[in-house]
Amino acid sequence: MQIDYGMYSLKWELEDLAFKYLEPEEYREIVEGLDEKREERLAFIEKIKEQIKLELKLQRIDAQITGRAKHIYSIYRKMQRDAIGLDQVYDLLALRIIVNSVKDCYAALGVVHDLYNPMPGRFKDYIALPKANMYQSLHTTLIGPKGTPFEVQLRTWDMHRIAEFGIAAHWAYKEANKTKKTTVKVEEDKLSWLRETLEWQKDVADPQEFLNTLKTELFEDEVYVFTKNGDIKVLPKGATPIDFAYNVHTDIGHRMTGAKINGKMMPIITKLNNGDIVEIITTDSTKGPSRDWLKFVQSSSARNKILQWFKKEDREENIERGKELIQKEIKRIGMHEEDLNKQEYIDQAMERYKYGNINDMYAAVGFGAISAGKIISKLLYEYRKEHEVENIEEKIEELASKKRNITKNAKSGVIVKGIENCLVKLSKCCNPVPGDDIIGYVTKGRGVSVHRKDCINIKDLFQKEARIIDVEWSGEEKASYKVDIELKSNDRDGLVADIAREMNNLKATMLLINSKVSKDRIVTTNMTIEVESLDELNKVTKTLRKIDSVYEVNRKK
Repeated sequence: MQIDYGMYSLKWELEDLAFKYLEPEEYREIVEGLDEKREERLAFIEKIKEQIKLELKLQRIDAQITGRAKHIYSIYRKMQRDAIGLDQVYDLLALRIIVNSVKDCYAALGVVHDLYNPMPGRFKDYIALPKANMYQSLHTTLIGPKGTPFEVQLRTWDMHRIAEFGIAAHWAYKEANKTKKTTVKVEEDKLSWLRETLEWQKDVADPQEFLNTLKTELFEDEVYVFTKNGDIKVLPKGATPIDFAYNVHTDIGHRMTGAKINGKMMPIITKLNNGDIVEIITTDSTKGPSRDWLKFVQSSSARNKILQWFKKEDREENIERGKELIQKEIKRIGMHEEDLNKQEYIDQAMERYKYGNINDMYAAVGFGAISAGKIISKLLYEYRKEHEVENIEEKIEELASKKRNITKNAKSGVIVKGIENCLVKLSKCCNPVPGDDIIGYVTKGRGVSVHRKDCINIKDLFQKEARIIDVEWSGEEKASYKVDIELKSNDRDGLVADIAREMNNLKATMLLINSKVSKDRIVTTNMTIEVESLDELNKVTKTLRKIDSVYEVNRKK
């Protein structure tokens, strides 16, 4: 049986042609380097091929052996990735052995290893551990005559169809010698990745985002990890226990609270390595995944499942969050909402990203399926079409310039009575927030320092009464203020995770968290958070006091 040309052959040819015209110098150097010893290489491969063919025949292994020419762009990419020269690319000389069964693959591997010494660390078994895109083969590098290394790939005809034609080959061919029921099960297992890909594609509004994620899934390196029962899970390089949990089952991911790696409790954002044994800790009382998990997951499947959870569970909240993010983005670029929030612009944005109504679009922005920036870009595009004579860039710059002319007092959220345009600085010793009673202190050369009236340093400041000045909160612009909080609690597993989850549920920004355990098992947790007002701060502290084992929450002075 002979397969001459497939989709991967086409891919390689297109890559080589593109490389030839985009990087002509690098292309020429590789081609000239290959041509120098072309005849010598062909003779070497032919000699090796005849030796292996004879030995396989003696072992009664039916096989087709061909020389495999490595395409030029692949050589260049390997040289760049490994920082090596052309003479160090060992698979320039390569053979491909195609046999009838998996059993024959391993038998043929034994034959070639008996004929030639294998190079240590250069064997890869993609049959037992196939790639996510279903690629399977045995790869081994051997030392030939005169110490010349060469690569051998061994695969079945079925594996060869996939490598040449891609996943679609499985619709046309079935594995022989299997019952119909078993064959269907095999096909279902092998096409599970494709089915998952099609599922999450439905929920990705941006085609470019889908394409980028698909390329990552297909071509990035992988890690092979194990469940505690010994089942293999193939995950993208850099994957965490979060990816692992969602790979096992969606519900396991949603109920995850911790993870053990090789029997040891580890943070759920720890990067997994080949051979790790992973066990997921779950609870029925969890409130679901955290949005922060999206920063750490590597697999599109896990990302999509997390996004779908937020999409279903928090629709109303996502709508409001989406509106807020879009408003902030409009404000950030210096435009007015009334300029961009025209119904005809919004209709075009919904049509572009396939949303049935405006709430669906807001919700998608709110739970992270599409960025506010992409929506604004479409609104700006429609605005430009209607205002051809107006230079929108000049308008944005003009608005930004006006913004820069706002007094520094307003930026800080504090008004200094009787003084305009003076520098105002919120004191770090007490971190005042809107709602606190505040007082100003005129510093030497650094403007007005704003303190809470109950600040421990205020007594010293009042001794210099001439430099005390009245200040008040402006109440005009919302801003974020840093606040330090200290928690006291009894030691227990999952405490920090519970704190982080409650902060996420409140949509509060946590900048820093640090916990220490004393000899008597009392935990002191110091946090730095961002809030917009005293009311928000009080809401945070009230929530933190309700966490199991926490018995004291104080704002640090």
